Formats: sequence, structure tokens, C-alpha cells
Amino acid sequence: MATKASLPSRLHHTAYVSRDLEATRKFYEEIIGLPLLATWCEKDMLFGAERTYAHCFFGLGDGGALAFFQFADQGDQEQFGPKMPFTPFHHIALNVDAETQKGIEKRLKDAGYQEPQSFVLEHGYCRSVYVTDPNGMIVEFTHDHPDVVKINRDALGKAHAELKRWLAGDHTSNNTYR
Repeated sequence: MATKASLPSRLHHTAYVSRDLEATRKFYEEIIGLPLLATWCEKDMLFGAERTYAHCFFGLGDGGALAFFQFADQGDQEQFGPKMPFTPFHHIALNVDAETQKGIEKRLKDAGYQEPQSFVLEHGYCRSVYVTDPNGMIVEFTHDHPDVVKINRDALGKAHAELKRWLAGDHTSNNTYR
């Protein structure tokens, strides 16, 4: 197992293809509240052809970012921008405090987001607000339970045993926080 010193220090960025960078900017900057940190307009030889694209970075509190590409050429856009599947099991989750989560929920409601485009799940160990962005990507904004340190410590101590149990066919829930 890797030591803490050998682990990556944080997420630098994730990258996705956007169908409409202006709709993406409006969603992440104006509704969610992530600042647009940089827009890199580039042209590179990639995968046997010259590709022209813009690459926008939206800031996270730890210095990481969500990044989105849009290609100038429609063929490149189709090749590199597969449609996101609509499933809450394919998403990125961002940690937020209760006040930030409440603000995001209000702005989403004010902007007309409702189920299935936006929904809340009370997991017990955390509370999550899910929303589908203009690109079809699902983003989760998670606020941890007040006892998150104890919950995480307990989960870590039995993580391998619980995985082994589940894979062996015992699918009994172990979430006692709901």
C-alpha cells in the first residue's frame, strides 16, 4: 500500500468535453459559484491531426479544478465528446459545507432545476445534492455527517472485510447511519 507521502496531494483537475462552453460557464460560475480561473485557447497535433480547442478551468477551494474542452471542429467534438450517460452512478462528487450546499440548492431551485435534473439523497454518513450540468454530467455536492472523522475511521478499519463479504454474496446493508 502507498504511504501518505507517495500519494497524490490533491486532485489537480478533471477534464470533460463540453457541447457549449458558455452554458457550462454560466452553470458552474453563476449557479454553482465556481470561479472561471483560466481559458486556454489552443491548437495542437493530437492523435494524427491538428486540433483546435478551448479549455476552461473552474476553481475548487483546495486549488483543484473542473476543466472542460470545446473543439472548434464538429468532427473533433463528436470524436472526443461522447454523450454522458444519465445515471447517478457516473458522477463527480465535491465536498461542501452545509452553508455552501444550501446556497447551491437555492440557486438551482431559482434557476428552475428540479427532479430528475436535480435531487437530494440522505446517505446518513453524508447528505448529497445531485445535479446534471449542461453537458449531461452529474455533479454531486456532498456535506459530511458531523461525526465524519469517527465514521471514516470505523469504515477504514473494516473496508477490506466488508468488500470481501459483499463479493462473497452477502449483500446485507452495513449503513447504520440512515
